[in-house]
Amino acid sequence: MRQRYREGQEDQLGALGLVVNLVVLWNTIYTDAALNQLVTEGHDVKPEDVARLSPLGFRHVNMLGRYAFTLPEFVARGELRPLRDPKTADPDEEP
Repeated sequence: MRQRYREGQEDQLGALGLVVNLVVLWNTIYTDAALNQLVTEGHDVKPEDVARLSPLGFRHVNMLGRYAFTLPEFVARGELRPLRDPKTADPDEEP
């Protein structure tokens, strides 16, 4: 793909790379927490299933929004947000 250079392209690509890296990190941390919870609850978590998981999903990220980064105190201390209970409806899921 070839396009003419536009001023600021490097900045845009750098910002996109940062966002992708943050999404991958976030997804990896929470996937690990979810897997640990499944194991704790006695579910059979097979290594071959874990190997097929990808941290690249971003459907839960609004790439076009404005964000405020006010962290709850427990997150600022390094704790994770609670995982969603799969038995309850997810307001972000389509029926």
